[in-house]
Amino acid sequence: MPVIHLHEEAQIQPRVMVTSPTPMGKSNFILDTSGLASAFGGPEAIFLLALVHLYTGRRWLGWYNSPGSYFLGKLLACIADELPILNIISKSGGQSEKPPNAAELFKYDGRKGPKFRAIHSGAVIDETGHLAAVFVKECAGKPATLISDRESHPVNITIANLHHTPPPKVPLAGFQTHIRASVGAIVPIIVSCAACAASGFYHDWYCFSVISLGIIGNGLSCLVIGSGELIFTHPKPQEDLPPEDGLLITPEQIILLKGGEGAVNSVTRGRFSLHFDNIPLIGPCAILLMLQSVAQLLLVPQGSVFGQLMFVASIVVSWLYNLWLSSLDEEKIQRGMLMDILELKQQDRSLTKFTLGTRTGMAVFVVLASNDREKAREILDSLLPNSGTWDKWKSTIVGRLKNGQELLFNESDWSDSHEINLLRMLYKDAQAAYHGFEDSKILLYEPC
Repeated sequence: MPVIHLHEEAQIQPRVMVTSPTPMGKSNFILDTSGLASAFGGPEAIFLLALVHLYTGRRWLGWYNSPGSYFLGKLLACIADELPILNIISKSGGQSEKPPNAAELFKYDGRKGPKFRAIHSGAVIDETGHLAAVFVKECAGKPATLISDRESHPVNITIANLHHTPPPKVPLAGFQTHIRASVGAIVPIIVSCAACAASGFYHDWYCFSVISLGIIGNGLSCLVIGSGELIFTHPKPQEDLPPEDGLLITPEQIILLKGGEGAVNSVTRGRFSLHFDNIPLIGPCAILLMLQSVAQLLLVPQGSVFGQLMFVASIVVSWLYNLWLSSLDEEKIQRGMLMDILELKQQDRSLTKFTLGTRTGMAVFVVLASNDREKAREILDSLLPNSGTWDKWKSTIVGRLKNGQELLFNESDWSDSHEINLLRMLYKDAQAAYHGFEDSKILLYEPC
């Protein structure tokens, strides 16, 4: 049996990457952070990456060790899947073969909007798009004036006077100003760089390498993705066309869009799009982020307790910053952009909202607000039932409107009907809506 001398045994000891005593070098405590950075913070990190298209200079402020590298890497792989490995990663979540939509991945597109019915042409869009859904949400948050004598199923009506037709293409780079979002990025940058430097100072090259890789990976991702162009587009309107007023119809509210074709289709057919001229650079960023998540799993447990604490400190501070930014509410940001594009923010009375106690009153109010007596029957048919009693009631309403008569009723209007109670109730609802409309004209037609 061979004899191993002590000096030979010393020569075959493995070399380690932590070569200097650390402040917690004698601790027996083991901090398992192997899955920390990749296991949480994904939604916040993705939201933060989406903001680089909106805030001026935000693309240059991603140089910190952000959590969620696995989620970001997979997202970027969906955008740039020209490499086989990226194609496999992008399809690993069971996604369809449909080509990825970058705007949809960053939640600038993809929502389904309500049905739209044009008043004058009668054209119907059964399902509008993302911006119509955003506009409905904006209207839902507006305060309403109550118009009601009876309440069965209250319905909100928003009259949207769209005075401005946006250009067919509107760049959105730097469209939002949020100084605190940019200045706040300095905190995670300083903490990540300090944690990296401290790990290197104590020769913990495992944690030094992982933190450095996190800083580089997140910084390059923000830089590359931030070079994409976020734009608003809508179909160019045809010339010499009359106003294309129409209704966005949901169970809870009706929105009457009043304006030219270009202004109305900005809501019904407009969209946010995200375009990249540097697609080849996105692939390497995706691979770097995926490698970063693997490196965190393998290398962080090999570091010292002090180095692991430095890694955790950089991740936690970055996550808190991402969490704070995500509280800004991406939907609210998109609503603000759309209002700016339509130039509605400075014109408070361009969006006027009312609450009617019944759907019958709502339909009459919509007809009056549309100011199109010739299309009154089509509007009523699209919003209310078409049974016998309803048909008689509609004929009376339409006849009076076309003759320029007031919608005031008495017992003689319903006394000869077999359904006296129902007809009385319908006429009273119509009369209440008429009075409410007359009282609200100052809100609807006074110049903004």
